[in-house]
Amino acid sequence: MKKFLFALIQKEGKQVEHINYIFCTDKYLLGINQQYLNHNTYTDIVTFELSEPPAALLSDVYISIDRVRENSATFQTSFLQELRRVMIHGALHLCGYGDKKLLQKKLMTQKEDYYLSLLEVSRGTDALKSF
Repeated sequence: MKKFLFALIQKEGKQVEHINYIFCTDKYLLGINQQYLNHNTYTDIVTFELSEPPAALLSDVYISIDRVRENSATFQTSFLQELRRVMIHGALHLCGYGDKKLLQKKLMTQKEDYYLSLLEVSRGTDALKSF
């Protein structure tokens, strides 16, 4: 998955130095959300870009396993499929895509679906060949 995410980011025009994926609980991620973003809500992902453009991406990506598990049940998808979607979502944020406005959210979802489809098509093969 790491190679796939790096290839995705490169396809979107960015370079990667290093990305840390930190898997945590709802409670832990809520604390991050409150402390750094002033949001008092649960979320599945918080992405911090630590590098200054145009430098290669250096990032910490926090993912709530609790949210991923709950969302997979809500959307009737597998845990793995939802985890992949959230990881792709974070990579797209690092590429500059937003999701606060309706059109941004629509584009983000289209991009997520596109990259997820590449993973599905390439099951059992090298995912990078799909690019």
